[in-house]
Amino acid sequence: MTELTAYSGGCHCGRVRFEVDASTPLHVLACNCSICRMTGFLHLIVSADQFRLLRGNDALVDYRFNTGAARHLFCGHCGIKSFYVPRSHPDGYSVNARCLDGVSLDALRVTPFDDGDRKASMAALARHGL
Repeated sequence: MTELTAYSGGCHCGRVRFEVDASTPLHVLACNCSICRMTGFLHLIVSADQFRLLRGNDALVDYRFNTGAARHLFCGHCGIKSFYVPRSHPDGYSVNARCLDGVSLDALRVTPFDDGDRKASMAALARHGL
């Protein structure tokens, strides 16, 4: 059993705050799809029971595109997407590691994710237990 550490995070204006349990060091994905590339999102994928929204549900705006499966949740006040429900893990969350309090980007284990070959990328993640 992997020991989990609690991390806190949120949006820029502070209206949205959350906690997430994850193993250390944090292993994140750098996706090259249009929205992730443009926003610099670094995906920390967690199950629903590892994520707790502390406040700001009323501030969240839901944006969907392409297949409509992913629920991109933005703070309606500052525009930051600190987490969302990804189509790859619809029963969990993808947290933007850049929105976690006090986490150095140098401490992250980053794995590229090629959205252009989603099937192969998902298979590679499964082989590595991610």
